[in-house]
Amino acid sequence: MRVRPLPLRAAAAALALGLAAAGCAGEGEAAGSVLTLGYSPNITHAPALVGVENGILDGALGSVELAAQTFNAGPDTINALFSGEIDAAFVGPNPAVNGWTQSEGEALHIIAGAATQGTGLVVRDHIEAVDELPGTTLATPMLGGTQDVALRWFAREQGWEVDTAGGGDLSILPQDNPDTVNAFAAGEIDGAWLPEPHLSRVLAEDDARLLVDEPDLWAQTDGQYVTTLLIVNADFLEHHPEVVDDLLRGHIETVDWIGANPDEAAEVSRTHLEDLTGGELDPELTAAAFDNVTFTVDPVAPSLLAQAGQAEAVGLLDPVDLNGIYALDPLNDVLAEAGHELVAGLEG
Repeated sequence: MRVRPLPLRAAAAALALGLAAAGCAGEGEAAGSVLTLGYSPNITHAPALVGVENGILDGALGSVELAAQTFNAGPDTINALFSGEIDAAFVGPNPAVNGWTQSEGEALHIIAGAATQGTGLVVRDHIEAVDELPGTTLATPMLGGTQDVALRWFAREQGWEVDTAGGGDLSILPQDNPDTVNAFAAGEIDGAWLPEPHLSRVLAEDDARLLVDEPDLWAQTDGQYVTTLLIVNADFLEHHPEVVDDLLRGHIETVDWIGANPDEAAEVSRTHLEDLTGGELDPELTAAAFDNVTFTVDPVAPSLLAQAGQAEAVGLLDPVDLNGIYALDPLNDVLAEAGHELVAGLEG
């Protein structure tokens, strides 16, 4: 059975109520009979797009029903996890760290990686150098999201002042990715720090250029930095570890299938994205976006630590101890079963 996710929406759960609900999300027999998975309509979430569209995740879960819910960006996904609306999710690193911090390490664990790379800063063609950016308006998917932090950190590294109200040397405008694509085409913004496929969609405009390819900023990890993680509600993991194991089996199978069938995986992702958004995507653009992303279950833990430091430096995260955020033993057990290499968290 191929699961059809609910339409794209934003969770409205308040944090205080969400944390209370998270404490009981894994309790009761019904909680283990359904696993609700959250993700976003981005190519960087292709393991979710393909796993849902092809029925791989549903098949791996066996008698447990797979339900799916989509969100524009990670902060909304985290709120839904807090409220118990979803049990597991594909999210960016900064929302995962924020969720860990806000819940004081109680609400979630990272159980696998999903994607690295696939992000960058696209600008109008007349902007030829980084030092021409002051005075421009640049979009990001959502305040506090992974690309939002990346842009604010980049600005800080240049010595520029920015704030969360859109002021400073740059005007940073958080908005939904489809709105950013339309705003660039209409001449309303000068550029955006985006994930795929929205990055490639904007780059397809006649007056667009890639000014910053984010892998170039990650020399310390050889250009690899996590863009998507698989997280799970901590109580769900505690009460239903066998369901989480099955989810991981499906996730590994999906990532392996993507690696072996990249062209077909790009087409499957395009089909699923069109179903989610109601729009049409150019197959060539989708293929180009796919080429910019590496899909892996390795969470690239050193990059998460660096990204948390960046979020702290730009004032979007309080100092945080990430010890315990990873729960990789279930993943490594399943990887060992499949004869794959094991992965490491922050402990080595």
